[in-house]
Amino acid sequence: MSEKRLAIVTGGARGIGRAIVLALARQGRRVVAIDIDEAKLSELKEVAQKQGLENNDILTEKLDITDSQAFTETIERLADEHGGVGILVNNAGITRDNLVFAISDEDFDRVIEINLKAAFVATRGAARSMMRNRWGRIINIASVAGVMGNAGQANYAASKAGLIGMAKTVARELAKRNVTANCIAPGFIITEMTDVLPDKVKEYAKMAIPMSRFGQVEDVANAVAFLASDEAGYITGQVVGVDGGMAM
Repeated sequence: MSEKRLAIVTGGARGIGRAIVLALARQGRRVVAIDIDEAKLSELKEVAQKQGLENNDILTEKLDITDSQAFTETIERLADEHGGVGILVNNAGITRDNLVFAISDEDFDRVIEINLKAAFVATRGAARSMMRNRWGRIINIASVAGVMGNAGQANYAASKAGLIGMAKTVARELAKRNVTANCIAPGFIITEMTDVLPDKVKEYAKMAIPMSRFGQVEDVANAVAFLASDEAGYITGQVVGVDGGMAM
């Protein structure tokens, strides 16, 4: 039964989110990728097909996760259709970088709304299903910025630190129902977001990483797949750094 537990991944159409969707599907899960980008969701289905993954094991939902009512209704519908939500990966996130005195209220609120509040809405909805089924895995994709801070990212770091605090609280509340809640804190991972960085910034970043290189999206996805497994059932309330040693 655990083989086909439903997994929901927000921001699942590209980058780290896409890698997580594919990794969970390879693990034998039925995965729902939620994203606002319809074109990237279609592309995800094509990529999955090329990798030999069954189409009926990867479902897609175009959704604005900042619409709390629609998001909640979607999670409840998916839980009803699939016998509950077994795995929730709160991956969706944005940046609106600037120095703290230059961040507008709008840019602060937008980052918190997508990175943190939407994760809370998803967790609240999925937790009900997990408690009923007495099994669940909640995995928040945080960041080294949420662990150690990062200049120019007060809003982003606050949102990621919030994910860590929320996961630890959820872990305490749901542990007796066999529901775990953990965070993964990626460092510099090669994605579209890092591709646009100037070369000097990339070189400086590598100097701060003991392994002297950026990670791959699969590095994060593999960690998610482990925390989503039955073998990780005694791990909860933890922050797993996938950062080449950057934040140790």
